[in-house]
Amino acid sequence: MIYRTLGRTGLRVSQLGFGGMRFPMVGEGEAARCDRPKSFAMLEAALAGGVNYFDTATFYNNHDSQRLMGEFFKGRREGVVISTKNPCYSEDAGEWERNLETSLELLQTDYIDIYNHHGIGWKSYTEIVEPRLSKLMIKAKEEGKIRHICCSFHDSPEALIKIINTGYPDVLTIQYNMLDRKLEEAIALAHEKNIGIVAMGPVAGGRLGVPNPVFAAMVPQVQRVPELALRFVLANPGVTVALSGMSALEQIPENVAIASDPVTLTAADRAAIDEQLERLKKMKDLYCSGCGYCKPCPQNVDIPAIFDLYNNGRVYGFWDSAKGWYKGHCEKKTDAAQCTECGACVGKCPQKIDIPEILKQAATALI
Repeated sequence: MIYRTLGRTGLRVSQLGFGGMRFPMVGEGEAARCDRPKSFAMLEAALAGGVNYFDTATFYNNHDSQRLMGEFFKGRREGVVISTKNPCYSEDAGEWERNLETSLELLQTDYIDIYNHHGIGWKSYTEIVEPRLSKLMIKAKEEGKIRHICCSFHDSPEALIKIINTGYPDVLTIQYNMLDRKLEEAIALAHEKNIGIVAMGPVAGGRLGVPNPVFAAMVPQVQRVPELALRFVLANPGVTVALSGMSALEQIPENVAIASDPVTLTAADRAAIDEQLERLKKMKDLYCSGCGYCKPCPQNVDIPAIFDLYNNGRVYGFWDSAKGWYKGHCEKKTDAAQCTECGACVGKCPQKIDIPEILKQAATALI
């Protein structure tokens, strides 16, 4: 395993992190819990492979992920870096503190190495975190209950740059992968300011976790798309940890092997990837830029969302995930088949796309 220094925390952490939100489950509904034998085997394999960064949160795995990790790491806490998150954004300081105490209890530890404000943006930072919650976080750090302050982040690149420039967080947990590169400028700034970056979603929510001929051809010596995705994230000098939400034991040896290999993507590899991703993006934008001028549709068809799914299939080759999203998120009243070809959308499209015709194609391709 290759280790990196997590920004100004000084912690030496494995460049592969274990994301504890996709453990195998047993049971149904509210009674569902992490499958202990399978989950413990996964954690054991990761630990044996040199992984020492483990991330969890209050809600993960039906509120059972923290408890599972606490059971596993009891008596073997030495050298392990645990990250968890506090989802409280109310004015009730007691609620925030209760969340912290609950995490400490479930994790069976006296301290949390990396403690996150869960899912902040610039608005929540300025209105809630900075004036109130930061005081509680600093107090917890002074009391030794947490070691380092982190923010998991879901907002715009501009918002992340502003948060970095406050100097408040020691570490940032952010979304970053080959398909979502909008935070690269902010990652570079964080690196310059010695703030650790933990990258969530290196395989883009599973889209880069399956065979794909489009991506397999990008770097000839790396033909497996999940490997390419992980190597891409780790090749960014601003990223300290690539956080993989592994869901099965067989995924761990492969990811550990990649993160233990000092041979990363070359500058030429990165340039080739950049060139091809830019070409694919232009192609997708040519089919539809997602401007939304076609809305509202008289039949409530969500035209931009459907075009995005359809284009993810025909441009990037993500047919399985596109069909899954279409089935799960387009109700009958908003799916492509509801188009009556009234033409209300056609005149609004700045790209002059024959929207009714493309919707017919999408209705056929996505079912």
